[in-house]
Amino acid sequence: MITLSVVVPVRDGERFIADALASLRRNARRDFEFIVVDDGSVDATADIVEDFHGDLPGLSVIRNPAPLGLADARNAGLSAASGRYVTFMDGDDWLAPGYLERLVAAIDGLGCDFVRVDHVQAEGRKRVVHRAPLARRGVVLDPRSAILPADVRTMVDYPYAWAGVYRRSLRDLLHFPGSLHTAEDRPWIWRLHREAATFAVVSIAGVFYRRQVAGSLTQVGDERQLHFFDAFELVFKDLEEEFLPKAVRNFCALLAHHLELAGRFTPRLRARFEERGAQAVRALPAALVVDAVSRMSLQRETALRALLPDLPPSPLVRPRRDREDS
Repeated sequence: MITLSVVVPVRDGERFIADALASLRRNARRDFEFIVVDDGSVDATADIVEDFHGDLPGLSVIRNPAPLGLADARNAGLSAASGRYVTFMDGDDWLAPGYLERLVAAIDGLGCDFVRVDHVQAEGRKRVVHRAPLARRGVVLDPRSAILPADVRTMVDYPYAWAGVYRRSLRDLLHFPGSLHTAEDRPWIWRLHREAATFAVVSIAGVFYRRQVAGSLTQVGDERQLHFFDAFELVFKDLEEEFLPKAVRNFCALLAHHLELAGRFTPRLRARFEERGAQAVRALPAALVVDAVSRMSLQRETALRALLPDLPPSPLVRPRRDREDS
C-alpha cells in the first residue's frame, strides 16, 4: 500500500531534474511513489529521467506530447497517484534527506486534512528560510481561520503547493484550474482554505526552492501573465463577504508587484495587462480598493494610481507596510 505520492511536473528541465530526482532517491521508501510528469519537454529531460529507472524505487513517468502547463501537469500526476497522502515538487527544486518521512509523520500524527510547512529559498549559494505565515505550530485548526485578518500576511498569501502534504481523499480540492498557465496556485489555496475541514502548520523546512531560474514563469513576460486576472476571477467567484477585504488586498498587492515588473512585457502586452488591471480593479468595491492601496508602500500606491487616476484619495493617515505580499 502506498503511503505518499510525490508529483513532479517538469518541462525542459535538463539543467536541474537530475538534482531533483537524486534528492527523491535520498528520501525513498518502499511505500512512496514518485510520479514525474514530463510536460512536452524538447530537451534531454526524458533521457535523464529514464536514467533514474531502476535507481529510484517507485518512479513512474507520464509524458505529455505537447506542453499543457503546470496546472494540467500536476492534475495528471494527481490522477495517477495512489498514495494516502500527496505532495508536490517542482522539477528545478530539491529536497533535504529525510524530509518526506518527516512530512508523513507530521500529517499522521496530527490527523488533519493537510499540513503546511516552511521552505528554503535558494538563489545561487544563498539560502534563506521562509516561514509559513502562521505562528501557531503543530496545532490542528480550521483552515478558514487562517485566511484573515485582511491587513497582514496570512496562509492564503503563501500559495506554494509544494510547501505541504495533503490527504488524497480531498480529491477535487487538490486539483488546479487547468485553464491557467500562471497563478494557478492562487485560486487553489483559497479554495483549500475555504472548503477543507482541518489543517496545521509545522516547523519543517526541507524544500529548497530555486529562484531566478531562466525560463520560469516568474521570469518570463509573455501572454501567460494575463492568466493572473483569470486566476483572481476564480478567487472572487462566490467568495464570502467576510473574506472580500482580504481578497481585494491580496489582488491589489500582487497587481502592483506585476506593474513594478512590467518592463519584461512588450509594449503591446503591457498595454493589455494595464487595461485588464484597470478593468479588474474597477469591478471591485471602491472603498476596499482605497483601503488596500492606502496601506501599501508609496511606490506601489503610485503604480496603482497611475493605472487608476480616478481612484479616490487615500485617508490622510494610514499605517503603511514596507512590503506587500507577492
